[in-house]
Amino acid sequence: MRAFVFGMVASSALLLGAAAGVWIRLPKRWLAVLLAFASGALITALAFELFEDAYEQGGIWRAAIGLVVGAGVFTALSAGLDRVAQGGRRQPHGSEKLDPDAAARDRAASTASTTGAAGLALLAAVTLDGVPENVALGVSLGEGTGGLALLAAIFVSNFPEALVGSASMRAQGRSTAFVLGTWGVCAAVLVAAVVLGAGPLSHTAPETISLPLAFAAGAVLASLADTLMPEAYEKGGPPVALSTTAGFVLSFVLATL
Repeated sequence: MRAFVFGMVASSALLLGAAAGVWIRLPKRWLAVLLAFASGALITALAFELFEDAYEQGGIWRAAIGLVVGAGVFTALSAGLDRVAQGGRRQPHGSEKLDPDAAARDRAASTASTTGAAGLALLAAVTLDGVPENVALGVSLGEGTGGLALLAAIFVSNFPEALVGSASMRAQGRSTAFVLGTWGVCAAVLVAAVVLGAGPLSHTAPETISLPLAFAAGAVLASLADTLMPEAYEKGGPPVALSTTAGFVLSFVLATL
């Protein structure tokens, strides 16, 4: 039940973000601040909740291999999703699937949103990245090691990604029911991932658990370098460094509780 509640809290950000993306427009700098804050929180989570646990459970070699594999898999899939999202014309910079302009009131959506499949591609990326994250959250709960920092990091990263993704879907002409429904399905999948991690996986051998933890850390690290941090800086400029720092500090404090 605790894992189910944690999963609901983490995934509720997807529904809140999707609803906000359908009905709300924000200045592009606010969107950049949200992305940067999520990046800072994820840095703490991957270092102290994911990779450190993977190292303690299975040793440095398993942790390192899992990290590299997770980063490689996410990078390859992310590149493929960018190609799917680009539509008729590739953008000169940034990630095709993450289009903050679609949710900004002072910018026009990119062609990846209006004529491509940026919203659906971002939904796929969030699911691919979110499954190992949420499994790792469930494992930490099953072992009784807390998981508050990881929960907070997942929540604050889910919200802006769902906001931008749903805005991209709307720019493409998707209905509100379709947008909220697809993000709702994603949320349900990620809740199930938390329960899976807290149930069967939490009772397996430590060496086995270390691999999905390290894989999740690698996927998170790749998503930070590939998508979140570049887009945050591009839209917000140098001030996003302060927002990133704030997210790091909050997540670190939660990790020490």
